[in-house]
Amino acid sequence: MKPFPPAAALAGCVLTLAAVTGCSAASEPSERPAVEAASAPPPGGCPTAASLPLPKDFPADLPVPEGAVVTSVEHRTGDRLVVSTVVRGGFDSALAFLQKHLPKAGYALKEGEVEEDDAESNFSSRTVEGRWTLRTMPDCAGGVYLTYLTSAVS
Repeated sequence: MKPFPPAAALAGCVLTLAAVTGCSAASEPSERPAVEAASAPPPGGCPTAASLPLPKDFPADLPVPEGAVVTSVEHRTGDRLVVSTVVRGGFDSALAFLQKHLPKAGYALKEGEVEEDDAESNFSSRTVEGRWTLRTMPDCAGGVYLTYLTSAVS
């Protein structure tokens, strides 16, 4: 994937943060997302609790690396779903998995970039659009945070 020009990358980051955090001028405090969290990694380490199950509304055909530990599930406004996981095997392995298996499952990757310790990409299929992000875990050997943000195509 090619890196974006600096202005486009900054704009993309701002838009992504707004989309991921659900920020908008019309947001009310009563619109707090529903969050399940049970096995978040302890500070300075790998997750030790059992994985949460993938929610029923997670796209069944969206590839998730084997052994991924689901650490939180968040339902946001606009039928958006955020699933945070920790995968083992290292950053390069997780990145290769996403770049290979999502297209094979019918998801087009677009508007992404890869840096030394993090990567992200938008993706879409006929029924789902979303974004994945990867970030290395400095205090968990081979651990990588993998987060999916998904919503149904309207």
